[in-house]
Amino acid sequence: MIELRHLQTGFDGRVVSRDLSLRLEKGRLLTLIGPNGCGKTTLLRTLARALPARGGEILLDGQPLQSYRRRALALHVAYLPQSREVPDITAEALIAHGRFPHLGFSRRLSERDRIAVEDAIHLAGADGLRHKSLKTLSGGERQRVYLAMVIAQETGLVLLDEPGTYLDIGSRFEVMEIARRLCARGAAVVMTLHDLADAMAFSDRICLMDAEGVIRCDGSPGQVYDSGLLEQVFGVAVQRVTLPEGQTQYCFLPRHV
Repeated sequence: MIELRHLQTGFDGRVVSRDLSLRLEKGRLLTLIGPNGCGKTTLLRTLARALPARGGEILLDGQPLQSYRRRALALHVAYLPQSREVPDITAEALIAHGRFPHLGFSRRLSERDRIAVEDAIHLAGADGLRHKSLKTLSGGERQRVYLAMVIAQETGLVLLDEPGTYLDIGSRFEVMEIARRLCARGAAVVMTLHDLADAMAFSDRICLMDAEGVIRCDGSPGQVYDSGLLEQVFGVAVQRVTLPEGQTQYCFLPRHV
């Protein structure tokens, strides 16, 4: 679906990451982790074509990403940035914006579009928010609405930049569960996270980048833990804990503890 071959990213004349090679798989949740400034957001923006690649190539269904027209690309790739303006419209109106790449010349929602919007509202758990103004919603409620808009876009690749930022722990978990539901529907979901415990708990696959923007490890959470590179890259101690229910959790502590 999406393949990165020796990709180089950057902006404002500065190279951020070099020689990035990855394959993004349908139905899997891949999380990019790494220190501040390592290029996680820059990589997402490059995948969304908000920034041009500085070298290498990105293939979408075997074709160069830059060969797609903007509207055609929006039928394949949805991108939710970390920071967004908050328009004074209802939640339902914003969610319907996700259907714009699918609309004909009339720019009116068809019955198929309305079904997709309703499905997205339900999947994101935003039924009680549809008639409320975005400006009146809490951070967690607003994020749920923006995720519903992404779901309504019905793309095979979903890019989420720090979707849990500024949210309390319960809202963060809800956002992670929505991302998992998207994967269950067959989408490839790629997100950046600063919260390492969330990344290790919810992801199918972890891509660990170092401060130089180089991929140091790419594998399951267990494989990344076993590599010992989390301690090296972040300068922390990591403990793997098996809960009585059999679930595996990862605890991050100051190295001296």
